[in-house]
Amino acid sequence: MARTASVARKTNETEISVKLDLDGQGTYKVSTGVGFLDHMLEQLARHSLIDLEVQAKGDIHIDFHHLTEDTGIAIGEAVSKALGDRKGITRYADALIPMDETLTRVAMDVSNRPYLIWKVNFTKPKLGDMDTELFKEWFQAFAQNAGITLHIENLYGENNHHIVESCYKGVARALRHAITLDARSPHAVPSTKGKL
Repeated sequence: MARTASVARKTNETEISVKLDLDGQGTYKVSTGVGFLDHMLEQLARHSLIDLEVQAKGDIHIDFHHLTEDTGIAIGEAVSKALGDRKGITRYADALIPMDETLTRVAMDVSNRPYLIWKVNFTKPKLGDMDTELFKEWFQAFAQNAGITLHIENLYGENNHHIVESCYKGVARALRHAITLDARSPHAVPSTKGKL
């Protein structure tokens, strides 16, 4: 069964369409109008091997908050929809991502019980035109709507670009493994409850 999904989200603040294939090659076509966010979503696709298309417009003349959060919501909804009943997935995964002077640890449980632990600090309020506080908003929206318990901790680092990029790459690598079908148990729900 194809693990694909499409999501369209339209509000008074944003209009977003997402298409993805969990079993892809990491191809991407991303356009949000925010260059740095595009770069991070491209990293997410490439390192998770999820084929991802995102077309987004929003009220970025105000700021980037609504567009950033709603993009996280829409991609999270698409991941959850593509996972279906989550039978056969590996479920748990983690990643330790070095990026020059930076090291970030990510752990996740694709359990349909969303939660975010965010232990990441930035030394600057902006990366390019993007407020660094918005990255937590993106991951919160993504985790909530994908149904993922997500722990992200930057262990150390100096360059803010490296810090946030290591977070996206860490989530991508962990997600890649967590959603992989377990060869030893490809048809069972990975829980003693029988349901995720």
